[in-house]
Amino acid sequence: MKENVTNTFTEEEWKEYRDALLFWFDRNRRILPWREDPTPYHVWVSEIMLQQTRVEAVKPYYDRFLAELPDVQALADAPEQQLLKLWEGLGYYNRVRNMQLAAQQIVTDYYGEIPQKYEVLLELKGIGSYTAGAISSIAYGNAVPAVDGNVLRVLARNLEYDGDILKDSTKKYFFSLLKEHMPKDRAGDFNQALMELGATVCIPNGKPLCEDCPIYGTCLARKHDTTSKYPVKATKKQRKIVDKTIFRIFNENGELLLHKRADEGLLAGLWELPNIDEKYIVGEPGNEMIRRIFAQDVISQQTGTDKHIFSHIEWHMTCITLRGLTWDSKVYERLQQCFGSNLIFASLNEIEKKYPLPAAFSMWI
Repeated sequence: MKENVTNTFTEEEWKEYRDALLFWFDRNRRILPWREDPTPYHVWVSEIMLQQTRVEAVKPYYDRFLAELPDVQALADAPEQQLLKLWEGLGYYNRVRNMQLAAQQIVTDYYGEIPQKYEVLLELKGIGSYTAGAISSIAYGNAVPAVDGNVLRVLARNLEYDGDILKDSTKKYFFSLLKEHMPKDRAGDFNQALMELGATVCIPNGKPLCEDCPIYGTCLARKHDTTSKYPVKATKKQRKIVDKTIFRIFNENGELLLHKRADEGLLAGLWELPNIDEKYIVGEPGNEMIRRIFAQDVISQQTGTDKHIFSHIEWHMTCITLRGLTWDSKVYERLQQCFGSNLIFASLNEIEKKYPLPAAFSMWI
């Protein structure tokens, strides 16, 4: 293949493309809560949640978030632990922190009203080109593209585009191309139609459902039977593997020991089960490790093994349940030496309601 082929359509083909796509969207669009009431705040919250998360998984988070933080002012004023608890399980917690910073900007600079203009939205914390385009077009009707992964995939196949879709230059190219050909009267619907097509028909994994595609007549990859070659993506850097032993430590009241992570770095400010970067081995070596950490013999049971994948790192986890520790000041001191000073015991009910626990640890609760 040639690199960075920039095929495009004629004006007549673009008109056919827009009309067919919008006709299909009107009849096939999924009923989603943020679509039924597309206020700027609703669009913003949903788009941030939907980044790298499936639609069906987002729905309960979206409902819960709006129930507790129904508007920009409530988001701006929310205590951090409430904010993180509402986001628990979605991952990428800096996104919700940035949302709060942006909400505070909006309250201070725009009297609590989310700006309409794409260029102004870009100045808000955590709002990039895609999110700004989605809010501006869907909530306000402005003719601005919203180029996400689904849109990149659809257009790369439609035009047999050979550039790497992960590059900013590719995103900028498609942004400019779409801006030139946006339907002025239905920009938000057009953006959503492209996203919907990528999510349900021109799918990322497996063969695209070309027989269900409303724009198959203008798609070059379908015409030339090259859909498997597009989109082009550079090989991602291999993730670093880290072995972890996770400890479920109960006190005399059946409460579980939690540790609060540092305010910076991975999973900053969240709670976790105490852990070390070391692999637990069943049997005597494992018992020796427990004695070394806790300076006493305790009843231990391997609870399970699993892995959790972050964007740049992969945890291979072994979980150990410990009971029968002799609780005195020396034990607490030893625990602090091993895991840090921010330790508490909490009941399972308290953990469920109060303490934000990342998915990597909540699976062991």
